[in-house]
Amino acid sequence: MSLPLVNKVAIVTGASKGIGAAIAKRLAADGATVVINYVNSADVADELANSINAQGPGKAIAIKADVSKIEGGKKLLEDAIEIFGQLDILVFNAGLMKNEVLANVSEKDFDDHIDINVKVPLFVTQSAARFLKPGARVMFFSTALTLNSAPPPNYLLYLTSKGAVEHVVRVLAKDLGAKGITVNAICPGPTDTDLFREGKTEQLIQFFANMHPQKRIPSPDEIAPIVAFLARDEAGWINGQKLYVNGGFNV
Repeated sequence: MSLPLVNKVAIVTGASKGIGAAIAKRLAADGATVVINYVNSADVADELANSINAQGPGKAIAIKADVSKIEGGKKLLEDAIEIFGQLDILVFNAGLMKNEVLANVSEKDFDDHIDINVKVPLFVTQSAARFLKPGARVMFFSTALTLNSAPPPNYLLYLTSKGAVEHVVRVLAKDLGAKGITVNAICPGPTDTDLFREGKTEQLIQFFANMHPQKRIPSPDEIAPIVAFLARDEAGWINGQKLYVNGGFNV
């Protein structure tokens, strides 16, 4: 049986570690050529690309780009197109989550969250649209916390930006859906990444773990398969959706 993503080119932002790295490995395992985006972790990104290339069947290349800025996001897109001549899968995994009490929230904090989580992905999608052909896939990342009727305190900036992401997806699904391109949002619950652990005590991490029926925090490898599924041709009728990959975290 042929691999489902052979001859597909994917860009995964923020892919040197965490969920992004797991996505890159899974897409490559299904045959895709993957652009691993990074901004600071060159050694880690190169090591991941080398590992993927050694294992196959897909291929990978690491490309540095600061996707906190529109220019960086567009440069990443341009570099990938120049190298591979096509783009089939665009995964906006890079994100910012800085939790602050209301009194400490600054205008810069707000702008940073909107830029990285919403604005750059939106305008990169706008630029990518002319390269995307019918059957292409665009995936944004939101969070299962937007579904929570009692969101945790100090998540104002993160949840504001992710709420915006979900509405961007709804509209883009109509705009690009008319061209046969799907746009969806992946919504994980708390996942064991550096971003999740940053600034949290072990007691708080265990608190989140206890909110899952299995009383644990999942690994990034448990999130990546949904991205690989959505990238397949068989997922072409899934569009404009929020897919919760949360183990029943907030059911």
